[in-house]
Amino acid sequence: MSEVRKGSTAYATDDLRWQAVQEGDPAADGHFVYAVRTTGIYGRPSSSARMPRRENVFFFESAEAAEAAGYRPSRRAHGDRTSVAAARAEIVAQACRLIESSETPPNLDDLAARTGLSAFHFHRMFKAETGLTPKAYAATDRARKLRAELGSDGVSVTDAIYGAGFNSNSRFYETSDQLLGMRARDYRAGGVGAVIRFAVGQCSLGAILAAQSQRGICAILLGDDPDRLVRDLQDRFPKARLIGGDGDFEQLFAQVVGLVEAPAIGLNLPLDVRGTAFQERVWQALREVPAGTTVSYADIAQRIGSPKAVRAVAQACGANHIAVAIPCHRVVRRDGDVSGYRWGVERKRELLRREAGS
Repeated sequence: MSEVRKGSTAYATDDLRWQAVQEGDPAADGHFVYAVRTTGIYGRPSSSARMPRRENVFFFESAEAAEAAGYRPSRRAHGDRTSVAAARAEIVAQACRLIESSETPPNLDDLAARTGLSAFHFHRMFKAETGLTPKAYAATDRARKLRAELGSDGVSVTDAIYGAGFNSNSRFYETSDQLLGMRARDYRAGGVGAVIRFAVGQCSLGAILAAQSQRGICAILLGDDPDRLVRDLQDRFPKARLIGGDGDFEQLFAQVVGLVEAPAIGLNLPLDVRGTAFQERVWQALREVPAGTTVSYADIAQRIGSPKAVRAVAQACGANHIAVAIPCHRVVRRDGDVSGYRWGVERKRELLRREAGS
């Protein structure tokens, strides 16, 4: 009685999923939904609806899958989450503040002890709310601190390393490329020494630029003026070595253009995502929105455990430099209005139209 194909191993079997439904486990929300054959409705595991008979229950990976099978959402779907979701979001928000304010990242056991939860339950809850593990969240926050320190006048690279919470230079240099995409000294100098390959061309939406650093795709820009797109890339990496017209890059560029022409196909290439911890949480949540669907800024804020940060979510969408691959075009206003797209509202409408027709 299951249509679930993937998800957390904590809910890998129907028995475990049924147990989560019986317990009203809020940490299971987002991993699957359950549908009731006799009523024709589906709901989240934490639903406060009357407990159905086991033989009438089916499991689906997502609400979209349940609706495709002909089920409709429970009227309790939003009410079920209000108090439980608010409490869970506050626990995760407190953990995020603790990570951000600590000189060195607290370990999982310490974080869990502060919340009164087991390490397993806390880890699962944190990942469900933010889209990141506590360790990954700490890493992105540390990268944010490091960028801020390196951008301060009068602060040496060594001081910046310690100021960002690294206990030693050697520990930092083991992970410097993953954190910054380049050496700290090069980052401070505006990307000097970094090699970024790029190409500019035309697609059905106008001019397009794609760029790749040593770590992955670092920019997909859309616009009307190809020269303006190149200037935008130069402003982002003012002292990097930019290489255009590279023959080896043409195949990758073709894949990026193909993504824009048919967004639903996705892009199976590594991304070089650089942002604050909050921005990266938003961008990760965006990448989990299925093609052909839309969400509101409030929905994304709720998914990352910051339900009041609607405006900040909109700002994070506006700061996205990797169009379509990080699909901020799938975010609309709560009333369904299509607005607020960095590369133009008409392009946003066209991308959504293509996905809806795919």
